[in-house]
Amino acid sequence: MQDSTKYLIHADFTAKGVVERNDVVGAVFGQTEGLLGDELDLRELQEGSKVGRVDVDVTSEGGQSFGDITIASGLDRVETAILAASLETIGRVGPCRASVTVTDLEDVRSAKRRTVVERATELLADFEADAVTSHDIVEEVRQRLRVEDITEYEGCPAGPRVPDSDATIVVEGRADVLQLLQYGIKNAIAVEGTDIPDAVAELSRERTVTAFLDGDRGGELILKELVQVGAVDYVAFAPAGTSVEDLARSQILAALRDKVPYDAVEDGEPAVLTGENEADEMPAVTSAEATSAADRDQSGQTERDHSGQADRVESTAESEPTATDGTGTADETTVSASAQQSAHVTATTADTDDDLATLAAHSQAVIGDETEMVRFLDADVSALSEGPVGEAFERIENSDPVPTTVVMDGTLTQRILDVAAQRGVEQVVPAETGEFVKQPTSVRIRQFEKL
Repeated sequence: MQDSTKYLIHADFTAKGVVERNDVVGAVFGQTEGLLGDELDLRELQEGSKVGRVDVDVTSEGGQSFGDITIASGLDRVETAILAASLETIGRVGPCRASVTVTDLEDVRSAKRRTVVERATELLADFEADAVTSHDIVEEVRQRLRVEDITEYEGCPAGPRVPDSDATIVVEGRADVLQLLQYGIKNAIAVEGTDIPDAVAELSRERTVTAFLDGDRGGELILKELVQVGAVDYVAFAPAGTSVEDLARSQILAALRDKVPYDAVEDGEPAVLTGENEADEMPAVTSAEATSAADRDQSGQTERDHSGQADRVESTAESEPTATDGTGTADETTVSASAQQSAHVTATTADTDDDLATLAAHSQAVIGDETEMVRFLDADVSALSEGPVGEAFERIENSDPVPTTVVMDGTLTQRILDVAAQRGVEQVVPAETGEFVKQPTSVRIRQFEKL
């Protein structure tokens, strides 16, 4: 009957006495028998599977019984309504007086349609969420190729060319290797933290190594440790505050083209980390490009190409230039370019002699005399105010006007550096500097010893 059910008849009943389910069912069949003729007789309809079983729910309380009656109907709407109306002619249930009221005629197909609509909506929402565009397909294929290309070298994530390449690019993590692979650079290996693996240290002593690191404190620390346990020939940094894995293709290629010999940063902090050369965050020293040793064996000549394509960048990283002929060497070209760049940076960032002399005098009075004080200076290098160095954070946070320079006989911490950047302090001269997780480029940190 369930397969042919079209409607459900719902009715409530009340009996003045205690009755049971069988009493209610007997009253339904007995008191409607012959009422509507043979064609709508309830027993005949049930035997012909036009009407389903009579479901009754009975509850007795306080000497009365009440409940509901449900009958499934496969008849049409009119016949079902007539059959439902006949239930209200019931006046007794068992030995008790009773009354029956039809409360609802439910269209089962309408309920099914609602279910279909709700389910179809859910399916459509899932379908739209899973819908992909041609761009998504291209990116997915590219991502799978990148994952398939990445390998391991002595347990470290690496590109497929690391084992046999003449040169290697050392990066921080697996994501950096994947980012370089996306742009066709396959000779990168990741150290995955400041604890440089022995395999990377040994590899760095055997190959031409370019350290390509994030533009933050972590990148600086990795460079320092890599130099201590291995060897670094060239250095390239992501722009200040960014990671290699976040760089676009053009930024990666530019950073690798503009790498500098490690000797250029060996005697001081890289400009990208110290913020001393804000106008030129990445040193623009361009070394001459050459093909890898494998390419030279095959072609017998050096191929120079400044097109900026990814495969050319890989070749540049894999082999640095050697002496050419009597007209000069590639090393001389690099040194000359480095000297020109250094002169340019010095010219653009140098302070006037008077300002330096005045700043040096203030620094000597505060730091050199070990006063344990902090002094605020304005744009003319004149003193604004001073106080205990232990109150440096609160004084910078609440200073009015905001000082241009802060001179402090104490340690410059990350907390003090952050509030200085937030307030707009341009430079800080501390007695010592602590460890920084992230250094704002807007604040210039000057060393007391160099003033």
